[in-house]
Amino acid sequence: MITIGLTGSIGMGKSTVAAMFAEAGLPVFDADATVHRLQGPAGRVVAAIEAAFPSTTGPRGVDRTALAEAVLGDEAAMRRLEAIVHPAVGEERAAFLTANADAPLILFDVPLLFETGGDAHVDKIVVVSAAPKIQSARVLARPGMTSAKLEAILARQLPDASKRARADFVIATDVTLEETRAAVARVVACLLPDKD
Repeated sequence: MITIGLTGSIGMGKSTVAAMFAEAGLPVFDADATVHRLQGPAGRVVAAIEAAFPSTTGPRGVDRTALAEAVLGDEAAMRRLEAIVHPAVGEERAAFLTANADAPLILFDVPLLFETGGDAHVDKIVVVSAAPKIQSARVLARPGMTSAKLEAILARQLPDASKRARADFVIATDVTLEETRAAVARVVACLLPDKD
């Protein structure tokens, strides 16, 4: 089995590329989706988050806007949150690996792969990238997003150029979907073991 870490800064098209890998037949572990589930209604980290950050949860689980306001720009608060969330995600990741033990290639879609040291736990790294102007336009089109929020998020992420420099493969997403899909197919073909 070869494990692939897929990462990229906010607005780079990582979710689109992850879906293309899934279409190519790879089991995909989506770290963001896992966090949403863990923080959703009756999610297993909701009580711990409420205890650490009062008034950030409700019947629907974690209020992501309230939680973001409680932790963005506060390094100590962010570390407290990560200490709650990361171990739970790690357990989900281990269960996913066990469930897909026979797959030749597995993809881990992890937004903060480098920032959390996750790059040490995968065999190959794929970085999705787009021009800064395209990235900003994509992110600022999201509901509730502001330039200030985008700057705060980017401040916590390794710069795109640094991610690309550490990648085994870089997939551009500021091109046509067909070109991006072809790049995904090339990565899969390169990594799939020979069947001879």
